[in-house]
Amino acid sequence: MPADITLSEQLAAIEAAIATLKAADTPDALEATRLSLLGRKGLFADLGPQLARLDPTERPTMGKRVNMLRQQAEALVAERQATLSAGATRQSGKSIFDPTLPGRPPVSAVGRLHPFTKTLERLLEIFCSMGFEVVEGPEIETEYYNFEALNLGADHPARDSQDSFYLDVEGGLLLRTQTSPVQLRAMESRKPPLMVVAPGRVFRRDAFTARHSPVFHQIEGLMIDKGLTFAHLKGVLAMVARELYGADRKIRMRPDYFPFTEPSGDLAIDCAVCQGIGCRVCSHSGWVELLGAGMVHPQVLRNGGIDPAVYTGFAFGMGIDRLAMMASGINDIRLLTENDVRFLDQF
Repeated sequence: MPADITLSEQLAAIEAAIATLKAADTPDALEATRLSLLGRKGLFADLGPQLARLDPTERPTMGKRVNMLRQQAEALVAERQATLSAGATRQSGKSIFDPTLPGRPPVSAVGRLHPFTKTLERLLEIFCSMGFEVVEGPEIETEYYNFEALNLGADHPARDSQDSFYLDVEGGLLLRTQTSPVQLRAMESRKPPLMVVAPGRVFRRDAFTARHSPVFHQIEGLMIDKGLTFAHLKGVLAMVARELYGADRKIRMRPDYFPFTEPSGDLAIDCAVCQGIGCRVCSHSGWVELLGAGMVHPQVLRNGGIDPAVYTGFAFGMGIDRLAMMASGINDIRLLTENDVRFLDQF
C-alpha cells in the first residue's frame, strides 16, 4: 500500500474488503480475499506503522476499532468456509455421516458403584427384608433433637466426645453429630409398633485418620413394640452382621454406655483386614467395633411421646464407612473420599 495513504483510507479499504467476503462464492475467491485482509502482507498488517504514529490519546480508541474489524473479518471467513464446504458436499451427493463406519469406542472406562454405595445398598436391602422402613431427617439440627431429647443435657460429659460444628450457637443450630435425632422425629410422627432405619451424613470435629473422619455416614435403627427385649436386639444385629459379612464371621458383643439407651452394648467383628491377627485398623486388637446399641431409655421414649410402661424398644447406630472398609478389606477410611481411580478400579 502507498506510504502516503491515510489511516482513514486504510480502514475504508478494509471495510470494503470485508464486504466482499460475503460475496465470495468459491473457495478460491474466499481464500484470496482472506489473504488480502489477514495475510502477512494484508491490509491489517499495513496498519501497524499508522497506529504507531497516532497521538497516544487516540491510540486506544483506534486500536479498539481495528480489533473489532479483525474479529468481524475472521468470523465472516469461518462462516463462509463452512457454508461453501456444506454446499460442495451437497453438490457431490455425499453425506457427512457414513452409517457403515464402525462405532467409536468409549473414551473412558465404564463407571461402577463406589464401595460405600454398594455397602449402603446392601444394608438397606437387608433391613427392608426384615420389615424396616427407611426414613431421613435434616443434617442441620437443633440442640434439642441432637442432644437434649436423647438424654444429653448441656452439662452432660458425653457431649465432649461429640465435639460439634455449630452454625448458630445462640439459636442452638449445629451440623448433626449422629442420625439418632431421626429416631426421635420418627417416634413423634408415627405410632408404635414401628421399625425404621435412618441413613445419612453426620459431622464431628474429628481428626482425619485411618479410622476417623470429620464427615462420615451412619445408619441408625429403631424398633418399638410391646415386649421387646435385649435378646431381640442381639438377634437382629447378629443377622445383619452375618448377612453382610458371611455366616462364618466372628461376632463379639459387650457392655457399653450410651445416654439414650439402657442397658447398652457394642457389637464388634473380627477384623477383615488382618483376619483377627491385629493391625492398625483394629488397633492391634483383632476386633473392629461396628456399632453401638441398647434398649431405648424410658425418658427418650417419653420425649418421643411413647409410654414406656406399655412399650419397649431398642436402637442401634453404625458407621457405614467403617462397614464398607470391613466389607472390602480397606485399611484406611480416607481412601473412600480421595476419588483415586487407581483405588476405585479395584472394586
